[in-house]
Amino acid sequence: MALVRALVNERPVVIFSKSSCCMCYTIKTLISSFGANPTVYEVDEHPQGKQIEKELRGLGCKPSVPTVFIGEELIGGANEIMSLHLKGQLVPLLLNANAIWL
Repeated sequence: MALVRALVNERPVVIFSKSSCCMCYTIKTLISSFGANPTVYEVDEHPQGKQIEKELRGLGCKPSVPTVFIGEELIGGANEIMSLHLKGQLVPLLLNANAIWL
């Protein structure tokens, strides 16, 4: 888990994605629509992508992408992000992580 932790460290929002994944695109677009500028790692284009995917699966992420960290905390995949958004809880998480400002 050291590689994923190092990539997530001290970044307000990190999204692990694949360039051809439509759900990944949706999640990136949703989070960006609030004014956040997430750090995005396209694991299919990253030199250590296989290791990143292995570590994400080890954290319980199935499928491994999209996976979102907010405030260095694993939030989850598309289902978790959409659920938080529908409950009105996504924006407060982004605010608390200093990913967006009002």
